[in-house]
Parts: sequence; C-alpha cells; structure tokens
Amino acid sequence: MAKLPPHVYGTLITALGVIILSPDGLLIRLISVDSWTTLFWRGLFFATTILVFYILRRGTSALKSFKAMGKRGVLAASCFTVSTVFFVLAVTHTNVANALFIIATAPLFAALLSWIFLGEKIKAPTWIAIIFCLGGIGLIFLDNFGGGSRLGDFYAIICALGLAGQITTVRHARTIDMVPSLALSGYMVAAISLPLATPSAVTSQDIFYLILLGVVILPCAFSLITIGPRYIPAPEVSLLMLLESIFGPIWVWFVIHENPGLGVLTGGAVVITTLFIHSCLGYRKKRGNSVPD
Repeated sequence: MAKLPPHVYGTLITALGVIILSPDGLLIRLISVDSWTTLFWRGLFFATTILVFYILRRGTSALKSFKAMGKRGVLAASCFTVSTVFFVLAVTHTNVANALFIIATAPLFAALLSWIFLGEKIKAPTWIAIIFCLGGIGLIFLDNFGGGSRLGDFYAIICALGLAGQITTVRHARTIDMVPSLALSGYMVAAISLPLATPSAVTSQDIFYLILLGVVILPCAFSLITIGPRYIPAPEVSLLMLLESIFGPIWVWFVIHENPGLGVLTGGAVVITTLFIHSCLGYRKKRGNSVPD
C-alpha cells in the first residue's frame, strides 16, 4: 500500500478525530446521573487513560514531561478544565446544537485572546468573522428568549472562552509537549466535581457510556486532533473542526429526536458559514505564502 502524502495523512486523521468526538454531546445526554457526577467519572477515566498511555509510551521520562510544562501547562490544563466543565453543563441545559454552534467560535475567541495577551494583530477578515459569528450567537439567544435554555447557551460561551484560552496557551508554548496537560485537566475536573457529585449513583448503563467516553472516544479523538496540526495548517484544522458542529446535532436528532428549532438552525448556519469562509480564506492564504516565487 502506497504511503499517504503528509497533507492527506494529516487531513484524514484530523477529520477522523473530529468525527470520533462528535457523539460526545449525545452520550452526555444519554447518561442518567447529574452533570457533576458525569463530570467526575468523565474526568477520572479520561485523565487515567491518557496518563497510562503516556507512561507506557514514555516510560520513566513521563514525569519529566509533566514537570517540563511548568506554569503554562497548569494554565492550559486550567483553561481546558473550564471548557470541559461548562461543555457538560451547556449540553445538559440547552440543545446540543445550540452548544456546538456556539463552541465552534472558540478559534475566533482565541484570536481575541492572542491579540489581548500576546499582542498578535487581528486582520480585517477575522474581525468581520467575529462580528458575523456574534450575530449568529445573538440569533441563537433570541430563539431561546424567555426559555430556560438561555443558561445553557451562556455556559457554551464560557466553554468556548475556556477552549480559546487553552488554544492560546498551547500556541504560546509551541516548543513544549503539552499533552500531559490533558491528563492534569481530567484530574482537576474530577477534583472540582467530587464535592457536588454522587459517584455511587451511576447505573451499569451509565458506566458503559462513561467508559466509552473517557477511555475510548475522548482519548482517541484528542490524540488524533493533536497529531493533525503537525501535517496541515491551522486554518485547515479549524475547518475540519466544524465537522463536530455538523455531526453532533445529527447524532442527537437521529437517536433522541431533539429538534433545535428554526432560529437556532439559522444562527448556527450563520456561524458555520462564516467560520467555513474564514477558514477557507486562511487556508488559501497559507497555501499562497508557501508557494515559492
């Protein structure tokens, strides 16, 4: 079998990682226990799986990798912890489509944080994309005006901000292996959730879904998504990440028949279309700059 070109390989594994991740919201909905109990077991399984895999892969040098992250590793883990906690809260308090459409804007929030904290300039197309995405989020909120799911939409914004903080921190520490920060984040999620959780309340079916999430789906998905950017440019990664916002609501609609409503779909269409165009423009520019004169 012929070896795949690096760009094709990177595209395939990133897309596969995002598709594997897409049932995340559905599985959270299928779990019968409260959000904090879900978060406790999800974080514990996820962190332990990554830690065991990392120790098997690196051996005694695994501990050195944790120490090498320093304060930036703790910051990245903290941001990812915020993202994880509020993702679960968002999915349990609003439609999965609402949450995923809003969370899809995380790369644009990351651009804002990079501008504020790293001094990176934001170009006109990104400002335009931010404005349009805020408009799309506004449509989602208006569709839920007067309804309880507005709280879940707000949680989704916090999740997007947490994810943006993690993206910004990892970009700032490009020379450091930040994979151990995911394990640290999982244990932080479990520790934060434990006082509010009832771990013994889970049923055998819940345990099955939680193991499927924490041991299989999340580690596999995030491992593949982490490898992808080594072979393809960031704009293309952002473009492929939109697959979760498309497949996630489809899973939920197909299994539990959740209809997000016309207003949410309209706002989501604005967000996804804007991000799609923005990512395509970024990818085109990246390809243009890589072509020798």
